[in-house]
Amino acid sequence: MEQRGVDQITEVTSTSWLSRLGQAIVGVLIGLLAIVVSIGLLFWNEGRAIRTAQGLSEGAGIVRSVPADAVDPGNAGRLIHVSGVLSTAGPVADPDFAVRARGVRLERHVDVYQWKEETHSETRGKFGGGEERTTTYKYVRTWSEQPIDSDRFKEPRGHTNPVMTYRSRESLAAGTRLGAFAVPDSLLHSFGEARRLEVSEAQANALEIRVNKPVSVNDGVLYVGRDRSQPAIGDMRISFSEVPLQMASVVAAQSGAGFAPFPTRTGTTVELISPGTVPAAIMFQHAEEENVTLTWILRLCGVVLMLIGFGLVLRPLSVAASVIPLLGDVMGAGTFLVALVCTMAVAPVVIALGWLWYRPLIGIGVLVAGAAATWGLAKLLRARAAAKKAVPVAT
Repeated sequence: MEQRGVDQITEVTSTSWLSRLGQAIVGVLIGLLAIVVSIGLLFWNEGRAIRTAQGLSEGAGIVRSVPADAVDPGNAGRLIHVSGVLSTAGPVADPDFAVRARGVRLERHVDVYQWKEETHSETRGKFGGGEERTTTYKYVRTWSEQPIDSDRFKEPRGHTNPVMTYRSRESLAAGTRLGAFAVPDSLLHSFGEARRLEVSEAQANALEIRVNKPVSVNDGVLYVGRDRSQPAIGDMRISFSEVPLQMASVVAAQSGAGFAPFPTRTGTTVELISPGTVPAAIMFQHAEEENVTLTWILRLCGVVLMLIGFGLVLRPLSVAASVIPLLGDVMGAGTFLVALVCTMAVAPVVIALGWLWYRPLIGIGVLVAGAAATWGLAKLLRARAAAKKAVPVAT
C-alpha cells in the first residue's frame, strides 16, 4: 500500500511469520560468512600492523639524510631523507577551463544541485509473528560532488537528476623535483594542503558559451545557473585550488635520480613525504601514529562485523519467539547479549593469535585481557538473571 504526498511516498508492507523465519534462516548463512570474514580481517590487520611497525622501525634505524642539491650514486637503493624546495617543469593546467597554476597539484571541485532520496523505516510486530513495515521515501534537493542515480529512486518521476557535464578531478604538474631529485606522482597525490584559486570573468564567459546556461563568478567560484540564491536542479558550482610550490621533506629509497618505495625485511615499504623541513625522526613518528590509528579503525570494523554475524546466526531464535511480540522482544535482547559475549570471547582470541604469530608476550596479554572481559560480562549476566528469579520475602 502506498500513500503519496508532496515529494514524499509512504509504503506499508506486511511480512508473515513464516517468511520472516525463512529470511532469518538464510541470514544464518550470511552471518557465518560475516564471522569468517571478520576473523580473517582481524588476523590480517594484526599482521599488517606488526609488519608495518617493524618496517618503520627498521627504516628509522638506517635512514640517512642527504643534501637535495646533488644526487650521489653511492646512495643508490639506500633509504634517504631529503629536504628542499619543490619545483616543476612548468605550470599545471585544467584544459577544460583553461585554468593554469604554478603549483604541484591542481584540483577541480564540482558540486551539482540534485535530487536525493531519504528513507525512513519503522517496523511493528504483530501477534502471530508477522511484521508490518512502514517506509517513507522523502525527496530533497542537495548539493553533491558525486552523481546521484535517480533511476534507483522509489519514485523517479519528477525527481530526475541530470547527467554531470563536469566532474571533480586533480592534475599533477609534470617534472616535479625536490632539488636534484625527481618526485614520483605517487607521493604528490596526497601531499600538502590546497588553497583556493580565483577564476575570472573571461573563464565564466567561455563556460557560458559551452554549456548554454548563465554563468557568474561568486567569491572565486563559477556558478552555472540563473540564481545562486534559489538554485535549480542541474545548477553547478565549480571551484579550483592548488597545492603551491613549497619546502618538502621525503623519506624513500634513492632510485636513479629520483625516489622509489624502500622495501623492508618485513615485506612492507617506506615512502613518506611531508610539507616543510621535517626531520626524519618526526616523519617516522607520524607514520607510526597513522599506523596505530588505521589498526584501531580496522579492529573496530572487524569487531562490529563479527557482532553482526553472531546476531544474524542467533536471529532465528528471536523470530521464532516473536509469535508473541513481547516474548520476541525479550528473546531479541537476549540474543544480542549472547552475540556480544561471543564477540568479546572470539575477537580478542583472533587478535591475540595475530600477535602470537609475531609477538608472543603481547599476544598472551591480549588473551588474558579478553578472557577476563568475557568472564566479567558472563558473571554480570548471571547475576542479573539470578536477581530476576529472586522472589521478595513478605514482611
